[in-house]
Amino acid sequence: MEYQKQLQRIKNGSGFIAALDQSGGSTPKALENYGVMGDAYGNDEAMFDQVHEMRARIMTCDCFDNERVLGAILFEDTMERAVNGKPTANYLWEDKQIVPFLKVDKGLAERMNGVQVMRPMPNLDLLLDKAKNYPVFGTKMRSVVYEPSVDGIELVVQQQFDVAKQILSKGLMPIVEPEVDINSAQKHECELILKTSILRNLERLNDEQQVMLKLTLPEEAGFYQELIDHPKVLKVVALSGGYSRTDACAKLKQNPGMIASFSRAFTEGLSKQQSDQEFADTINTSIDEIYQASKV
Repeated sequence: MEYQKQLQRIKNGSGFIAALDQSGGSTPKALENYGVMGDAYGNDEAMFDQVHEMRARIMTCDCFDNERVLGAILFEDTMERAVNGKPTANYLWEDKQIVPFLKVDKGLAERMNGVQVMRPMPNLDLLLDKAKNYPVFGTKMRSVVYEPSVDGIELVVQQQFDVAKQILSKGLMPIVEPEVDINSAQKHECELILKTSILRNLERLNDEQQVMLKLTLPEEAGFYQELIDHPKVLKVVALSGGYSRTDACAKLKQNPGMIASFSRAFTEGLSKQQSDQEFADTINTSIDEIYQASKV
């Protein structure tokens, strides 16, 4: 029942998906941007305490509302912690009607063949079962493409879809994220190969299966329209990938039908040192700018 309600929210609701899923490798940089330097925490546990405090501060803000925020992607550690006395996913869905997703990948393998595939996920079934104990709707997993290597990109997409089928079998909605590096010298060529590979893999899904796609904002406006309109795609969301919020939103506006799922661009300008009012004003400005760009 909850899954069907969440499905309708994602399918028909307006807004964007906040990516609050920085994990072990990306957390120090996220904290540094938030004004918390490495000497403020002595170990991983203290580091995750600090980043959870930041995320809880965002989520409990009145302006973090379901009129503009459709969903939020969580890191496993965040899912297992509480916000306002409730497990994070329960707080988001029950108190805010914001749909929770879970990052499930274990990071990237070494770069080979112009790409980075995902590291093996031997305990994925256990993690998915854990997610089912909460009102988690779907998952997210990231690979990266740097060069227009047909073999490399096919490897990335095939792995993504193989894992997506495992996730679908558990009754969760996978977000497939084959990121194209924004600094790639041949970014558009990568996107051409990537789109072809995604379309081929979508055809291999059963008729009743759907996935979501999380893609780098393309060089060519409207380039992913075929994916947005595809019956086996629930939603196409855009990652910011290192673009500033202003640039990411400008690019997003050129791609109607895509909505934002920004991480760095979303939390841009936030600081632990801000007063609650300054923090609320900053996050409200961010939410509104990204919401308006996602509405186009």
